[in-house]
Amino acid sequence: MQIVAVDIGGTHARFALAEVSGGRVLELGEAVTLKTADHASFQLAWEEFARLTRTVLPPAAAIAVAGPVGGEIIKFTNNPWIIRPAMIPEKLGAHDFVVVNDFAAVAHAVAQADDAHFIHLSGPEEPLPEHGTISVVGPGTGLGVAQLWRNAAGYHVQPTEGGHIDFAPLDGIEDAILARLRKRHRRVSVERVVAGPGIVDIYESLAAIEGRAITSMTDKELWTLGASGEDSLAAAAVDRFCLSLGSVAGDLALAHGASALVMAGGLGLRIKDTLVRSGFADRFQAKGRFEGMMAAMPVKLITHPQPGLFGAAAAFAQAHRH
Repeated sequence: MQIVAVDIGGTHARFALAEVSGGRVLELGEAVTLKTADHASFQLAWEEFARLTRTVLPPAAAIAVAGPVGGEIIKFTNNPWIIRPAMIPEKLGAHDFVVVNDFAAVAHAVAQADDAHFIHLSGPEEPLPEHGTISVVGPGTGLGVAQLWRNAAGYHVQPTEGGHIDFAPLDGIEDAILARLRKRHRRVSVERVVAGPGIVDIYESLAAIEGRAITSMTDKELWTLGASGEDSLAAAAVDRFCLSLGSVAGDLALAHGASALVMAGGLGLRIKDTLVRSGFADRFQAKGRFEGMMAAMPVKLITHPQPGLFGAAAAFAQAHRH
């Protein structure tokens, strides 16, 4: 069965044709990326995709959206589009469809991607287990968290709000980061520290400890400087980010009763070499009496080029597998 897979974020909407059957994605076509600012509505972007592909689109859609998907109206934080799921058959001609959160789509991608789309980060270098729970964690603009449970009969994805659990510092430097954040937020979640924008507060906290005057920079500038090693303080901030991410990822895997963890998201890909060299693995495993169990848990990074599109198609395939 052919479907249209869509992955909608604040800035871009990605489209692709996909073949699904028997609950699986058989093939994902080439992605077409459109800027949301260039189109007044999702329907108009859908029609532009049809024009670019020069084809009549199939009457089936898998749509991943950046944000909550419940309710009669889906709104976006960073673009003016509105999606009314009940109107999708009329507006798009898609009589079969699913709408899922973008990180739930990533968890579906983890469930169905082959071994070639994963690289090893820590723990035993072995394939992801076919049975049990896999934690899926994605540092990006926020911190996405999902649970993937599977056995021989299939799998189930459970989206969560795990990015909003409390941040727990483990040393004096993280105490300083927490103190800085607490001046602005009554409650500091892990997302404030181990999502992309968190690098700013980490950097400025380290500068305060060093007694160093700094120029204010954006998170994008700091990630570039830190990853390149051009700025030693920014590089130290990236290393500290990796340490804190290891602690948070380990906490989530422990809470989920996971037997493996998969890191997802563009930021993970960007800093993968640093993650491997950093203290990420040590912090992931440092869970007291459960350290041996954590050390035996494979931790991987998904490298699929379009996990949102692939995962949306996988979610559709699962929903219509019968």
